[in-house]
Amino acid sequence: MESESGSTETREERKSNWRSWVMIALLVYALLVAVNVISDGFQLATMAAGAEQLFEFASNPIIALIIGIVATAAVQSSSTVTSVIVGMVAGGLPMSIAIPMIMGANVGTSLTSTLVSLGHIRDDDEFARAFSAATVHDNFNILAVAILFPLELLFSPLERISYVVAGWLPTGSADGMGDFGFLGFLVGPLVDAIGAVGALMPEIWDGVLLIFIGVAMIIGVVTALSKLLKKVMVGRALRIMETAVGRGPVSGVGAGATITVMVQSSTTTTCLIVPMAGSGVFSLRQVYPFTLGCNIGTTITALVAALGVTGANAPLALQIALVHLFFSLLAIAIIVSIPVLRTLPMVMSRTLARYARRNKLYVFAYIGCVFFLMPLIVLGCTRLLF
Repeated sequence: MESESGSTETREERKSNWRSWVMIALLVYALLVAVNVISDGFQLATMAAGAEQLFEFASNPIIALIIGIVATAAVQSSSTVTSVIVGMVAGGLPMSIAIPMIMGANVGTSLTSTLVSLGHIRDDDEFARAFSAATVHDNFNILAVAILFPLELLFSPLERISYVVAGWLPTGSADGMGDFGFLGFLVGPLVDAIGAVGALMPEIWDGVLLIFIGVAMIIGVVTALSKLLKKVMVGRALRIMETAVGRGPVSGVGAGATITVMVQSSTTTTCLIVPMAGSGVFSLRQVYPFTLGCNIGTTITALVAALGVTGANAPLALQIALVHLFFSLLAIAIIVSIPVLRTLPMVMSRTLARYARRNKLYVFAYIGCVFFLMPLIVLGCTRLLF
């Protein structure tokens, strides 16, 4: 009887896993559809008279950077924001504006792990460890932006490298394929059906409606996809974490990247390790490379979304997705290779933890200033000056 019961449970578990993977496939399909809907929406909007006003909110790279930070901090998903940016680029958003938005998204996504550290606030020792583990992700990404943002403005290394690599890879606009590629054929009917809804609106508003529909779809899809992948993979992910994180920096980076690809959310993976750091399972030195791997792993969502874009702007969509990947890789290469910079995020995190342990109000001041107040002040000043 026990054997039959165990066999039944195994069959039920297999059936449940099979259903979960079918749902994952459907959600990936929905993500591709959503990106194409946003692309069509921006194309319709930019064809309308006066549509250039849509881009005035990001009229220069500084504003674009701030928008990336605030938007990602608000929705707490860099995967969502970068997927939206892919669609916007396919619809005509300039690359010079999209790249700073990608950089900002990397900073904004680290807010959640900082909030998770508040779960240890009653125990000073645990809180200090958890808060330093959470903010090391913030500090690395802020340092990466501080280095690469000026370099990009001056020399455009990310735009140049991504342009070259995108030219080597096949896209929806490959010669002889046009809009008849497999992915275009797959998502086309549903994209056209949603577009028919937008066609009921007058002039520019049909494009705006499609943009909102696409953004709403992406938010819903990425949220559901993250939850479903956590359900399917989180047990396996935790085993990888426990065996790989403590083996060294390279192993830690690999574990962070692998787990983030599995659950499709750097927010999830960094939140998984913060409680472990708080309880003393992992040290800050072990957590640090793990968070770097998370930055690499989270770029896969934008790449998947870009592969679903068809038409003349498909190479641009792939290019901005590659920018996200190369930003993470180049930041790691620069910061880790320079001894003074290599340990700076950990020093900053330990300093913040000391202040936070002394007075918990520092925590809320830090969160409010870094992710909302300072970006909004810079945004306001930039709008007044330019």
